[in-house]
Amino acid sequence: MPPLLGGEGRGGGHAVIRLGYPCENLTLKASTNHTLRLASLTEERVRAKVTENLTDLERILRWNALRGFYLFRIGQHLVPFASHPAFPYDWEKVHGAELRRLGSLAKALGQRLSFHPGQYVNPGSPDPQVVERSLAELRYSARALSLLGAEEGVLVLHLGGVYGDPERSLWRFVDNLRGEREVLRYLALENDERLWPAEEVLRAAEALGVAVVVDSLHHALNPGRLSLEEALGLAFPTWRGRPKVHLASQDPAKRPGAHAYRVAEEDFERLLRALPGPADVMVEAKGKEQGIGKKALLREGLWV
Repeated sequence: MPPLLGGEGRGGGHAVIRLGYPCENLTLKASTNHTLRLASLTEERVRAKVTENLTDLERILRWNALRGFYLFRIGQHLVPFASHPAFPYDWEKVHGAELRRLGSLAKALGQRLSFHPGQYVNPGSPDPQVVERSLAELRYSARALSLLGAEEGVLVLHLGGVYGDPERSLWRFVDNLRGEREVLRYLALENDERLWPAEEVLRAAEALGVAVVVDSLHHALNPGRLSLEEALGLAFPTWRGRPKVHLASQDPAKRPGAHAYRVAEEDFERLLRALPGPADVMVEAKGKEQGIGKKALLREGLWV
């Protein structure tokens, strides 16, 4: 397994990092996000998609371990529509044994697993129906991590909308999650590029006793009053284990916050200089494993 080594970044901070990417592997043509339409939600079709996702998850985990990748974000559709009221069978009972097996494999291979529900998951919404659907999706994600035995598993979530009153929205978000014990076990809150800078996310995370994921691209677009170094310095102590951060580059042809196919070398270097200590870096590039540039890491002595 190619090691990731520690080194002294130009800012003087010890910057031991581990790398990963989300949802699919383009080299293998493998994805953990195979899904179907709600209108096609039959047990036979769902089971086929889950089998496809779990088979590809094993392929990706084994490939990662041979090539020095230590993090993988599982696609939200691992079990398509698992949180929907119309889901046709007991997915935990049917797929639990295979999830436990793959979780044991991930642990043996040194792979850290995560989920990241999309923007439609918004427990801070003023609409009770949106809140209930959001909590159902978070419960599914947390249950999957528990079945996988993911001791270092992470469930990343944005704070969602502000609905004309950021303060009330923040506390509604907090109040709606307070009793979700299994969700809170894995939950980590992430800053976004428009509404919630890291300093506000830190407030919500402190209230819930959960960690903060700083996304470098989102921070560049919506820094609030903190530098990247300051945001990371405040976020790292919120982690009980190894801190996790997100790295991406802006696609110049798309809206602010859209991810480029590859991470720019200067963005990698900027993060390396800002890190206050060891970290797990989820690289959110459209090119997945192919979008992780290694020049900066080679120069810093962090990738062999």
